[in-house]
Amino acid sequence: MTRPLIAIPARFSATASALRYAAEVNARALVEAVWRAGGEPAGIHPADTGTAARLARFDGVLLPGGGDLAPSRYGATGTHDTVYDVDTLQDTFDLDVARHALESGLPLLAVCRGLQVVNVALGGTLEQDMGGPEREHRHLVHPVTLEPGSLVARAVGAEKTDASCYHHQRVDRLGTGLHVTARAADGTAEALELPGADGWFTAVQWHPEDTAHEDPAQQGLFDALVRAATR
Repeated sequence: MTRPLIAIPARFSATASALRYAAEVNARALVEAVWRAGGEPAGIHPADTGTAARLARFDGVLLPGGGDLAPSRYGATGTHDTVYDVDTLQDTFDLDVARHALESGLPLLAVCRGLQVVNVALGGTLEQDMGGPEREHRHLVHPVTLEPGSLVARAVGAEKTDASCYHHQRVDRLGTGLHVTARAADGTAEALELPGADGWFTAVQWHPEDTAHEDPAQQGLFDALVRAATR
C-alpha cells in the first residue's frame, strides 16, 4: 500500500552540523511520528508563489512549529522584545499553506507555531508574550483538558492529556470560525478546530512529537492525520 504523502513546510536554519551551508530542516521527531503513523513525510521548500498547485500533489499537510510570526501580520503596531526568528518568506508561505489547505479540504494538523499561523490566516491575533514564570509554557509538560467529542479528543482518545509545551505566545482574538477545543489550567487555548470545515483539521499549541514515541495519545494525532489523508 502506498503511504499517503504528507507535506511539511521546511524551516530555515542558519547551521546544520552535517552540511557546509545553511539548511532547510524539519524536526526528526516530527518526521518520525508521521512515518510511524503510516505516512510519507516530505519537507517542502518555502516559496512565495504557486502554493495551491504545489499542495495539489499531497494527501495531507502538517504545519510545524518554529519562530514567531511578524506581529504586523495580525495588525500589531509594535513588536515585543521577546519576538524571535521572524522570517518574511516563512510567514508568507506558511500563511498560504494554511489558507489553501483549509480552502481545499486537505487534511491539516497544525502544531505550535502552526496553530498560530492558522489563527492569523483566518483573521485572528496573538498575544506577543505571555509573561513571567507563573504563565510560563516553555519546557513544560502540563495537563490539558479537551472538549468531549472534538477531533482532538477523538485523536488522543481521552478528554485530558499531558502536553509538552514550548511557546511564549498564545491566541488572543480567535480567527473567523475557529473554536477552542482544549485549554490549559490558566485558560490558554491549547487546541483549535473549524466546525464545518471541508476536510479534517485540528491544531494544537503543544508539541505532540516530543512524546509521541512513548505516548500513544500524542501519536494518535499523527495517526488521525494520516488516516484522514488515506481516504
